[in-house]
Amino acid sequence: MRWLLGVLAAGVLSAQVKLPAFTRQTLSNGATVILMPRRELPLVTVNVTVRGGAESDPDGMGGLASVTAELLRRGAGNRSAARFAEDLDALGATFLSQVSQQATTVSLEFLEKDAEAALSLLGEALTTPQFPEDEVKKAIAQRADSVRGSKDNPMMSTGIYYRAFYYPQGHPYARPLNGDEASLAGIGRKDAAAYHARHYVGRNISVAVAGSFEVPKLMPLLAKALGGLPAGAAYAWRRAAGAPALTAPRLLLVDKPDATQTYFYIGQPGIDHNHPDRAALSIVNTVFGGRFTSILNDELRVNTGLTYGANSTVERDRLTGSIYIATFTRTATTAQAIDKALELLRKLASAGLNTEQLASAKAYIKGTYPTDRLETSDQLVNLVQELALFEQNRGEVDDLFSRLDAVTLEQANAAARRFYGSPNLVFVLVGNAAEIRPQVKKWAADVVEIPVSRPGFDAR
Repeated sequence: MRWLLGVLAAGVLSAQVKLPAFTRQTLSNGATVILMPRRELPLVTVNVTVRGGAESDPDGMGGLASVTAELLRRGAGNRSAARFAEDLDALGATFLSQVSQQATTVSLEFLEKDAEAALSLLGEALTTPQFPEDEVKKAIAQRADSVRGSKDNPMMSTGIYYRAFYYPQGHPYARPLNGDEASLAGIGRKDAAAYHARHYVGRNISVAVAGSFEVPKLMPLLAKALGGLPAGAAYAWRRAAGAPALTAPRLLLVDKPDATQTYFYIGQPGIDHNHPDRAALSIVNTVFGGRFTSILNDELRVNTGLTYGANSTVERDRLTGSIYIATFTRTATTAQAIDKALELLRKLASAGLNTEQLASAKAYIKGTYPTDRLETSDQLVNLVQELALFEQNRGEVDDLFSRLDAVTLEQANAAARRFYGSPNLVFVLVGNAAEIRPQVKKWAADVVEIPVSRPGFDAR
């Protein structure tokens, strides 16, 4: 029986995943429409992706893309913010907007029978937002309060400090997605309206729809909803250098005197979204810190009890990102936890994975990928938009398991040596500086210290 179960499991894990069939059409204004009918539930999910995201924020106006996206539903067409919310609620629809490094995403989910009314709301939000002065001021004040509040929550703010310190000044990824106190203070109604006019145009958007619909009925509704957008021009990606030139370890200490724990990131150069080593790195990082039963979490949480959780992340954006460890520990055990993390990094780079770990990581990725990326309509529209944004074809999904299977132990360990063995690490610590300060020089001679009360997140 055990032999049979093993054979069945091997068969499941060796099977290939396939992205469901979809079609692509273009509206008269240049907007791309991706259609993926699915009849399991009477729901329709629409994802509108606007190229640019936080990367497209003008210098000194970090958070503008995010504020603009938030304001879409705060008054549009002839509807006030309250009326827009009431009409959404009457349909039982959900409307969400969010900004990543390279895109703004506006999503709407509704029942198939309400397609005309729901798409009318979406169309008004995208084509005729009002940007009422009172709502603009309210949205910016709320964002500023959120920024200030995040500094009381190091689990939220440490990553923002890390990106501002890791990336060089002027790099689009160094800015907080939602801005900071200074950048938000410089944003007004005319800025949001100008950003919308420049970026919310046909040639700069892609619309993906998945769920229960008939294409001949849906396309005229989409054309009507989005036809008010001018054709415009696609956003031209910013040119930026790759990984920062790290010639020595660097450390930022953010003093939070009332902290009883230290939150820390340890980072080094990584890859971009289309890097040829992405499959090998996915395997290595799964073993090292990408799952609960990882080397990092086992040692820092289970074996030593230094933290409640530790992970490692490989950033995969349009531009080269970083690979970083993130965790927290009691103030008194800061040095012990960081030293242990560094020991594990060195061991990974020198010893690499073994055959069992390689096989385990491949099985884990294959087992979780379908439910993480291909199960719901929301996941599917996000995935096809991601492929379009990063100029990938469906082979990125359909051939994933084959690419994983093709990674040898030698290739995985070469990736571990190359990407986890940098001697010039970037450290960011948020905690009680009086307790931590005496220890930090052992990790980096180049130390910058700032108070958490300092406006913004940039330490330079």
